[in-house]
Amino acid sequence: MCPFCPWTFFVIRIDAIWLATEPMDMRSGTEKALARVVSVFGTAQPHCAYLFANRRGNRMKVLVHDGLGVWLAARRLH
Repeated sequence: MCPFCPWTFFVIRIDAIWLATEPMDMRSGTEKALARVVSVFGTAQPHCAYLFANRRGNRMKVLVHDGLGVWLAARRLH
């Protein structure tokens, strides 16, 4: 953080974004999404985002490994 700018914030760094080619059930949570990433890649890489969509393509979830833990965010598309 900049000592002269106390209002600045740290953001989650994302170096790569991976898009799933198969739809995912949007009722599933962090553990299921992480298990899917691990089954494909072997492990969730730090500073990578994994993007999932449902069959209709109107909902998305993104799983982000920030180096310390895992974040899961959901978005409904209109």
